[in-house]
Amino acid sequence: MKKNISLFLVILMILGLVAGCAQTPAVSDPTQAPAVTEAPKSEATEVPASEDKEPEATEAPAEPTEVPAEPTEEPSAKTGVTVRLAGLKGPTTIGMVKLLEDNEAGNTLNDYEFTMAAAADEITPKFIKGELDIVAVPANLGAVLYANTEGKVQQIAVNTLGVIYIVAKGEEIGSVKDLAGKTIYATGKGATPEYALNHILTMAGLDPEKDVTIEWKSEPTEVVAVLKNQDSGVAMLPQPFATVASTQIEGLTTAIDLTDAWNEYSKDGSMLITAGILVRKAFAEEHPEAVKAFLEDFAASTAWVNENVDAAAELVEKQDIVKAPIAKKAIPLCNLVCITGDEMKTALQGYFKVLFDLNPKAVGGAMPGDDYYYAG
Repeated sequence: MKKNISLFLVILMILGLVAGCAQTPAVSDPTQAPAVTEAPKSEATEVPASEDKEPEATEAPAEPTEVPAEPTEEPSAKTGVTVRLAGLKGPTTIGMVKLLEDNEAGNTLNDYEFTMAAAADEITPKFIKGELDIVAVPANLGAVLYANTEGKVQQIAVNTLGVIYIVAKGEEIGSVKDLAGKTIYATGKGATPEYALNHILTMAGLDPEKDVTIEWKSEPTEVVAVLKNQDSGVAMLPQPFATVASTQIEGLTTAIDLTDAWNEYSKDGSMLITAGILVRKAFAEEHPEAVKAFLEDFAASTAWVNENVDAAAELVEKQDIVKAPIAKKAIPLCNLVCITGDEMKTALQGYFKVLFDLNPKAVGGAMPGDDYYYAG
């Protein structure tokens, strides 16, 4: 009889403990939720901290199974892949500045090792050799590399639309036709700026080789120096350097937005595309999850830059692209985007066709095949 009474008391004590544990979830503090984001991996499977409790807990299995409901709100887990990323000192990198900032804080899906260069020819050899995985470069360069490497590169995004402007000092330039007889100082020979200018001049009825004189410079700073030392002049500059020039040269005005001019003369629905993002095909095949994660990281970064210009300008200066006041003025003019998939393919095919008709070498001698466009 005494044994039965003792057993009954033990059961009452156990039930009291179970009831007390069932009430504790109501005390959970919502302010502690961010702790989940620091370790979103497998905590749901590790929850059985109750393993060190008494076996009697198996008599009431319903309570523990209700606790792990919170992990459904966990963010995407990090891929564990280090991506060697590169961009140019200009708009191709401006859209990445939030990604780079988040990477430093460990808040990106991939880990990134970033290289910034002044010119594409600093990046290209490393990319071809496999020393870089993803690069942001002039749009037509991808088509050229696709041809030269027999399809070993793919385009995963368009990241910058038209950022090229005609600026003038002491000149009355109201339309493309007003450029007839002028000397245009410019950068970007053999890349998007040259082909865009030639296409627009041709569509406006001007011969790029006869009706204008184009003096090519290696860097925008050289163009700015020329205009500073002249009473008048015309130049073609990309953003943010066009904005930089306007702050340094008195009387310099923006005469023509080449994106608007392209759209005015375009009859095939093509778009003026300044830059895009490439991936080594071997890397994409080995790490598809890392490519997908990059596109998520980059899309979020681009959207943030466009929506938070003041804060983004500070990050642009931090990356030593241009000073924050200049970046603040330039970002809205940079046409920063993240276009992928079928929309990317349609936009690029129209653009490449324009370049091919002007000079087949501009796209590597032939239009890229369908396998050039990364589908994910």
